Amino acid sequence: MSNVLVSSIQEVLKELYGQEVAVEQIQLQKTRKDFEGDVTLVAFPLLRVSKKSPEQTGEDIGNALVAKVDHVAGFNVVKGFLNLSFSAGYWVSQLADIVKTENYGFRQKGAHSRNIMVEYSSPNTNKPLHLGHIRNNLLGYSVSEILKANGHAVQKVQVINDRGIHICKSMLAWQKFGNDETPQSSGLKGDKLVGKYYVEFDKHYKAQIAQLVEAGKTKEEAEAEAPIIIEAREMLLKWEADDAEVRQLWEKMNGWVYDGFDETYNRLGVDFDKLYYESNTYLIGKELVERGVEDGIFQKRQDGSIWCDLTEDGLDQKLLLRKDGTAVYMTQDLGTAKLRYDDWPALNQLIYTVGNEQDYHFKVLFLILGKLGFDWAQNCYHLSYGMVDLPSGKMKSREGTVVDADDLMDEMVSTAKAQTEEKGKLEGMTNEEAEELFSVLGLGALKYFMLKVDPKKRMLFNPAESIDMQGNTGPFIQYTHARIKSVLRKAEVTQASTPKLNEINEHERSLIRLLSQYPEVIIQAGDEYSPAVIANYTYELAKEYNTFYHECPILIEEDANVKELRLAISAMTADVIASAMKLLGVQVPERM
Repeated sequence: MSNVLVSSIQEVLKELYGQEVAVEQIQLQKTRKDFEGDVTLVAFPLLRVSKKSPEQTGEDIGNALVAKVDHVAGFNVVKGFLNLSFSAGYWVSQLADIVKTENYGFRQKGAHSRNIMVEYSSPNTNKPLHLGHIRNNLLGYSVSEILKANGHAVQKVQVINDRGIHICKSMLAWQKFGNDETPQSSGLKGDKLVGKYYVEFDKHYKAQIAQLVEAGKTKEEAEAEAPIIIEAREMLLKWEADDAEVRQLWEKMNGWVYDGFDETYNRLGVDFDKLYYESNTYLIGKELVERGVEDGIFQKRQDGSIWCDLTEDGLDQKLLLRKDGTAVYMTQDLGTAKLRYDDWPALNQLIYTVGNEQDYHFKVLFLILGKLGFDWAQNCYHLSYGMVDLPSGKMKSREGTVVDADDLMDEMVSTAKAQTEEKGKLEGMTNEEAEELFSVLGLGALKYFMLKVDPKKRMLFNPAESIDMQGNTGPFIQYTHARIKSVLRKAEVTQASTPKLNEINEHERSLIRLLSQYPEVIIQAGDEYSPAVIANYTYELAKEYNTFYHECPILIEEDANVKELRLAISAMTADVIASAMKLLGVQVPERM
């Protein structure tokens, strides 16, 4: 309809004012909720053609469109905005088209399709996943699914940061203080056991720093000379030298962590198509750095360290290899990027889902890749997102006060259970069905709350608010879906049928209009890499349905055609809610 309107408005302007108008000057937008209408034409850019006031220009165009275009049934002008209303027949035909469309809202593969790799999660193997990882995983996974819905080929990946000084800290602490403790002997998940010794290392390191400072060292000297950090550095050098004993310990402890990560990922409902490991990619990065020195792109200093001078690019000098030859994060990321394009030569875009505290890192990474001659560097994109805070304040990891991802999921499911039992919504459910419902509600609340916020914004995660059955929450939308499914079961409807009416009321019209916007919402969410677009659209749809449900009788409606129309609207609303929530990684229950 937008294309029909644009071409018709061009024709009308030519007829009314004798001038051609470019498509770019015709600005159509959705009519604001507080005004009557379906689509709005902004009249201001057309005043130089009409030579009339905004109001009179709107009146002229509105009258001409009503006479000229089928289904433009009426209009109103508010200042410089022409609000056009479509006929009931148009909206019923829209609903009929929606009902007949397979995979409604999703785009087919075509000329617009790209090959896209999305990196997310990418944890260190020295501690379990935490609240920040949850936002990262949910965002990366959802963006991947949204891009698929837009017809792109997507590969979901992570690089596991499985080497480096932080890993050696956990290894050394376990070696010194662990007494051969294992996940089996301790009853701890492997990632939590390793994280325990990362905290243990920090405790001893701080104690040694305090002793050295008391003995007269400066804080900086004490941090560099504490015996335990020296041992950790020596362990890293042994690891890079392929020391058999160190490598054996590293493989054992990383194995514990991977088992723990997999358990968390499975529960969170995220997955990956391919895993990369820093222990492999950093070697490719080191080769690139050495090549850069030979080509005069990087500089080797007298102490043996290698740097890239970015001052002419408005940045600073960036360390690429330490003086002892060990790699830094940038080294690994250079190697990982090259390996990914080697693995998938047809790759059109590489998206890194990483918090905004790394904005500078990725600016430098993409710049250095370009200096190394990789044309595809311009197709790398940092999906930068804001940090997550809790009402109690910012999280810290080294001190062991991090909000553990598993613990948070347990808390959400437990809260969902308490609230559901209190509301008495378990009638007719077995214990197994009830436990499944608690999990679906608790994790749905967590995921939806995380994703409804624009990724670029810092967010405050409030567990209690997220699981409320009212307001912009996952459980509210899940309950709406269950309500619709209940109506359909009672009416013995399994799928929407094509309506036979040409008359609808305002509530039916509003819902059909919202349903018709779903394909555009998916496109917008893909263009903006923003699950929040999907989330907030779904909330509006659920909210609109609840108004419709209260205002329009369905099961007791006596007119068979009206009843059929309302059941068709209900069935498609349920389908779209389920489809949209699936793009967010959220399940919707059939009953509550």
